[in-house]
Amino acid sequence: MIKQPEEATERISLAGIDPVSLLGVQDANLKLIQNAFRAKVFARGDEIVVRGRPDELAVITNLLLKLREKAEAGQALAERDIGYAISEMQSGPRPQPSGDRPGKPLATGKLVRPKSPGQTEYLQAIQDYDLVIAIGPAGTGKTYLAVAAAVASLNERQVERVILCRPAVEAGESLGFLPGDFREKIDPYMRPLYDALYEMMSPEKVHRYLANDIIEIVPLAYMRGRTLNNAFVILDEAQNATGTQMKMFLTRLGFGSKAVVTGDITQIDLDRKAGSGLVEVQQVLDGVDGIRFIRLAEGDVVRHTLVQRIINAYQSQNGGEKA
Repeated sequence: MIKQPEEATERISLAGIDPVSLLGVQDANLKLIQNAFRAKVFARGDEIVVRGRPDELAVITNLLLKLREKAEAGQALAERDIGYAISEMQSGPRPQPSGDRPGKPLATGKLVRPKSPGQTEYLQAIQDYDLVIAIGPAGTGKTYLAVAAAVASLNERQVERVILCRPAVEAGESLGFLPGDFREKIDPYMRPLYDALYEMMSPEKVHRYLANDIIEIVPLAYMRGRTLNNAFVILDEAQNATGTQMKMFLTRLGFGSKAVVTGDITQIDLDRKAGSGLVEVQQVLDGVDGIRFIRLAEGDVVRHTLVQRIINAYQSQNGGEKA
């Protein structure tokens, strides 16, 4: 009969820090850690007690000590921070991008920093490459960070204008059946881009830039025939661009311009016969010099923690398929 390893106990002191900054409100952060491991993890007085097998005990203790250092430095730990830390402990740290300023805040109207290693890699790629194609599930910051990088480039006068576009495609809907004139028809499709801009800039500045064509928000179909120089161009929801549209967009890039393509290949609303340009482009441009593919994952989700669990549940249902 194989003898099971005996349980051991470790204690991490909470002295010198605000316990809530580490444990979370009503111990929410601690519960996340407890749910991720078999060992028992609980707060008692001014310490955290960890009881379990020695191999797991070492991992949890290391995790808690690193989180304690962050709390001691005054960093407020949200559920997503705990989730990232657990993922790194369980699967090993994600390789950090090269470059001398990873994690640099962007010069927008608000402080925007990457919140995961994947997001750091994404922003570093935008800095280093003229064309970045980011693929990942909802909530990983693909659109938000691309718009933030575009606004920062505009503020720093690296580009003269920003062009944001999306395919006007939604599941079960057609533009022709929506009420209103053309602008009223397309605005709902472009709304997430407006929302991101309003977080970076005042409404007055957004309206002024839109009126002067310093910022353009247009349907993808309206990009045909244009050559975009000295511009930061974003194609959002690119999984709903056809192969022909994707080629058209990518060939609009002019001198002094950058392009970012974002999308989630698990949420394609196109007629399946048309085929997604975002799926196709991964094969067509694989290995092409000067282009960087970034693949974000559920560990990079920065929305409500339920979003990450929902993504995991759908992946399990679909046999583990990932974006």
